[in-house]
Amino acid sequence: MKESRRSHWENFWDEKKNLQEVYSNSDRVVRNLSKIVDLKGKKILEVGAGTGRDSFPLVERGAEVFQLDYSINSLMIMKKIAGEEKIEVAIVGGDTFCLPFRDETFDIVFHQGLLEHFRPQQAEALLRENIRVTKKDGLLLVDVPQRYHIYTVIKHFLIAINKWFAGWEREFSVGELRREMERLGLQIVHTYGEWMYPSLFYRATREALLKVGLKLPLYPTFIRPLTGMRKSIREALRDTPIAVNTSLSFGLVGKKK
Repeated sequence: MKESRRSHWENFWDEKKNLQEVYSNSDRVVRNLSKIVDLKGKKILEVGAGTGRDSFPLVERGAEVFQLDYSINSLMIMKKIAGEEKIEVAIVGGDTFCLPFRDETFDIVFHQGLLEHFRPQQAEALLRENIRVTKKDGLLLVDVPQRYHIYTVIKHFLIAINKWFAGWEREFSVGELRREMERLGLQIVHTYGEWMYPSLFYRATREALLKVGLKLPLYPTFIRPLTGMRKSIREALRDTPIAVNTSLSFGLVGKKK
């Protein structure tokens, strides 16, 4: 049975240690959390933090941030960023299935790009552990890939031929994730979708060209009017059902009852 193993992530973050080659998540975590809660003074945990790109901006909003990952290369990247940019965070090596924190420690727990790497039984255990360390009336944000997207078809083809960077991955529909989070006792208080920028086609083309020694910029700059128009459309439709149900990734925020 194919699975996403620790070795996949050590290799991935070793290859991505040049952060100039890592795409931004367009501040979607801080942007969406800020819509529903004042982040100042909140104690926040990012699980499977990777580069910490989603949680570093929370510090600027006055939050006390903890970043957890089990990949040594990931932890080294976060430590480097925190040191160079003088950002006060707590960087923790740990197991997402046995978090090294007491019950009800955090006001907010979140992860982006994590849950999809586990099969249903493991995913449930992961969410239960998230909920355990979340305070009563605290928030859990779960950000996952959308099932109904061309990305899903491409991903499963690459998994089948053993070319997927993470070894194995699944995906969710909005309704499926909502039902799972509600079954575990969470009240869904916010839903969002995020369209990929640059496009999947551009990213795939760039990766293919890199393999033959040609390097396009990380973000396209050669058709500025089109880029600006697409940005305006994305921002106008960002919080609508259209974006939630057609985006590459979407997120749900649940409140612990």
